[in-house]
Amino acid sequence: MSRRLQLAALLLLPGAALAEDGLQAADTSWILTSTALVLFMTLPGLAMFYGGLVRSKNVLSILLQCFAITGIVSVLWLVAGYSIAFAEGSDYVGGLSRIMFSGIEEDTLSGVLPESVFALFQMTFAIITPALIIGGFAERTKFSAVLLFSAIWLLVVYAPVTHWVWGGGWLGSMGLLDFAGGTVVHITAGVAALVAALVIGPRRGFPETPMMPHNMTMSVAGAGMLWVGWFGFNGGSALAANGDAAMAMTVTHLSAAAGAMTWMFYEWIKFGKPTALGAITGMVAGLGTITPASGFVGPAGALVIGVSAGIVCFNATMLIKRVWKIDDSLDVFPVHGVGGMLGTLLAGVFASTELGLFSGQGFADGISSMGQQVGVQLTGIVATALYTAVATYIILKVVGIVTGGLRVSPEEESQGLDITSHEERGYVNL
Repeated sequence: MSRRLQLAALLLLPGAALAEDGLQAADTSWILTSTALVLFMTLPGLAMFYGGLVRSKNVLSILLQCFAITGIVSVLWLVAGYSIAFAEGSDYVGGLSRIMFSGIEEDTLSGVLPESVFALFQMTFAIITPALIIGGFAERTKFSAVLLFSAIWLLVVYAPVTHWVWGGGWLGSMGLLDFAGGTVVHITAGVAALVAALVIGPRRGFPETPMMPHNMTMSVAGAGMLWVGWFGFNGGSALAANGDAAMAMTVTHLSAAAGAMTWMFYEWIKFGKPTALGAITGMVAGLGTITPASGFVGPAGALVIGVSAGIVCFNATMLIKRVWKIDDSLDVFPVHGVGGMLGTLLAGVFASTELGLFSGQGFADGISSMGQQVGVQLTGIVATALYTAVATYIILKVVGIVTGGLRVSPEEESQGLDITSHEERGYVNL
């Protein structure tokens, strides 16, 4: 048998290892696939989801912001972000040993994976997190301010919090359960979006003037891409092609379905009609809420978490928009921030074997240990939210000074960012 055929046969064996260097071929293949799926979440998934939700005069601005953030974050992750997040360092920040991916070569391993694959997989998480934030200040912010804010925020907020949880930092050492990013991604993005919405202020006419999505077809298509991509987001976080990844994908799907249906029926009962917007928003809420718990709960726990997400995030959206009248334009905080907090908390609850909802690892001390774990989860939630809020506020103020103000002029906002910021139109009247 030729060497090529031997290698192909080896790759078909589950969990097969390349004996000469310890590389797990099946695990590597899965993380390569997951990396593509997570990038697919941002481009085109999130871009289309957000793009359809804004008014037609701003659709290109959203698409370009997602595209540009992907490029800037990728470069910064290479330069310093990965090292701050994952290099050996203190309890709060990584060192400089992986600056410019220093020391990462073709045969450099992170566990049983090529470190280049691990770094790239984590890069896709770093990309989508600041991209989520733009939904909080859409349709009114300078493009230069968006880019500068995203760049600084990545290095000052995202990378250090990642180190706290996944890079050997203090929250990980405490035993915080965050399988795929409840604190690292969703709480940081949600809180940052809320702070940005408050600092930048509402869109002109909010809340008196209706600002309806201009293209729900685009948003539903983008939501479908997010749902598919999330399998790589959560399933890939197992960092192996094994039962943990399979269960993570299973509970991710169930929570998304439960969140979508709960939101849709809740809205139907409350307002008399189900909407596509409600269904896709509930789906995203279910996905965000299961994310931190996806490696620690079983299918029954996922069902409870998805239903809880639909109810809690729906009411959080009503509170933010209708009661507090905060223009978090695309509901980033009530969906991602609140969902991330809820999921992080429930990870500590449903990981208890006493509840019979757990997928594989439990706490020997039952309910007592569950209480201790919930305390750790609350510590992670509060610390992440407070640090993100303070740091985001300072970054916004600095960016405002550098760019001569965070938002466009009233005339530019009325005309639309597509034409005033980019001299392009998303749609041309034929």
